[in-house]
Amino acid sequence: MQAYPLTWPHGVPRAKHREVGAFKTSLAGALKNVQDALRRFGADSRIPVKDVILSSNVTLGIDRPEDPGVAVWFTWDGNQVCIPVDRYRTPAANLQAIFHIIEARRVELRHGTLTLVRATFQGFRALPPPAEHREWWDVLEVKRDASETAIKAAYRTLSSRHHPDRPGGSHERMAELNAAYQAALEATKP
Repeated sequence: MQAYPLTWPHGVPRAKHREVGAFKTSLAGALKNVQDALRRFGADSRIPVKDVILSSNVTLGIDRPEDPGVAVWFTWDGNQVCIPVDRYRTPAANLQAIFHIIEARRVELRHGTLTLVRATFQGFRALPPPAEHREWWDVLEVKRDASETAIKAAYRTLSSRHHPDRPGGSHERMAELNAAYQAALEATKP
């Protein structure tokens, strides 16, 4: 399972208030549960689950990030699927919720039909998975130790070139530029 920074699927609202999860599992345990459930679901449906990507803000040493949302992206039955959860205050609880959602699809397979499961997964259809993460200096095409002035100039140039209202511009590229610009400003704060 590959890991990427949190990328939330378009059209899925974020939680306004998060609850304390009642799950008694660690982050590692919840991750294993999701991996095992996806493997079992693929075996049960006789259609393998491929290209699994875990998208979250969990990084080495930070297992309780400010944004605990988790999205699991994968391909099943020729469709790109994303199961996003940010109902709970920890990534572990959100991952465990995703585990239960996948297990519910396995129950549908046992007691329903493959057609029923395919219909259920229509609600999880997603745009392509997140692209490989690029560091802010790569996105802004500056050196890692660039000054705030150089960062702002690069952002202005690139955002005018890639703005969605310009030919060849796109919302995705602009979102990537905006995120890189914010990360750059944070990184260059004294």
